[in-house]
Amino acid sequence: MLSVFGRWYRRKFSDPDAAMLLILIILTTAVLLIWGGLIMPVLVAAVIAYLLDWPVTRMVHIGLGRTVSCVLVLLGFLAVSIMLLVGLVPVISRQSINLIQETPLIWQNAQDWILTLPEKYPDYVQVYHIHQMMEGLNDKLVEVGEQLISASVNSLVDIAALLVYLVLVPLMVFFMLKDKHFFLNSISSVLPRERRLITQVGHEMNSQIANYIRGKVIEIVIVAACSCIAFVFMDLRYAILLGVLVGLSVLIPYIGAAVVTIPVAVVAMFQWGISPEFWYLMIAYSIIQALDGNLLVPLLFSEAVSLHPLYIIVAVLFFGGLWGFWGVFFAIPLATLVKALITAWSSGPEPQQPFV
Repeated sequence: MLSVFGRWYRRKFSDPDAAMLLILIILTTAVLLIWGGLIMPVLVAAVIAYLLDWPVTRMVHIGLGRTVSCVLVLLGFLAVSIMLLVGLVPVISRQSINLIQETPLIWQNAQDWILTLPEKYPDYVQVYHIHQMMEGLNDKLVEVGEQLISASVNSLVDIAALLVYLVLVPLMVFFMLKDKHFFLNSISSVLPRERRLITQVGHEMNSQIANYIRGKVIEIVIVAACSCIAFVFMDLRYAILLGVLVGLSVLIPYIGAAVVTIPVAVVAMFQWGISPEFWYLMIAYSIIQALDGNLLVPLLFSEAVSLHPLYIIVAVLFFGGLWGFWGVFFAIPLATLVKALITAWSSGPEPQQPFV
């Protein structure tokens, strides 16, 4: 057994380029695991810089200076962000508070409906089972409520961190955009000479991550806007809140759409009951999800994502468990990185290329 492992190791890692790639991966993973929380503002700034690099590059191509292009793009991004915050955050906050206040009433109505099931289906549903299930659910709801209260109290401590994000992140984004080539050259200067595979994976992932971030942001905006318009048109309560949740649900492929269906269906059922309006809303919601999965995603990610759905789900669960929101957001690029690494280790030697 050891001889088999030894032959595999020599075949894959006897090449110095492969060994250097492995060392770089181990060091990067250790830094993220140990100091990931401390350098999170830098990672957030890098994400935004990836998002804004495309318009900056286009403006440079039409003749504007890079510094002027960076200032204009960053100011436009900040203006749009502020308008969204001013326009959406108060509405979402108000609707969230109202929904939380009405949650006990929604739960009471749900219990009343569940208690009617033994009368309607006596051969399949027993009263004892209903009471037992509701006791367990009530205990779970109390536990979740206590966790939410604790989280809301702890979140007050994060106000200072938020101020740091609001001041430092835009500054870091500006410098990352303005001095992009300087930073790339600096990274290239500290990399080892045996970097054929590092260069190969770096070029592939640079394009993959940039395309993925831009595509994902566009997808969130389109899905959220379409959902809000549909919910407002059909006069669904908490339309903006639920529309934004539907848009954010695309961060988690497959799983997000299934999870966010629950609050949409619960609110619609509480408002209209099992009525034609309820089914019209669910049909409209299903159409939005179908168009997203069958039209929008192939258009935005045809070149960026070529992974089996099972690999995507496993990546979401694994990286989301490690790094929370940002792990979920980058689950697909990280899974693509793993695929690129496997491809690089399986490929033969190629001519040396510069990193940039």
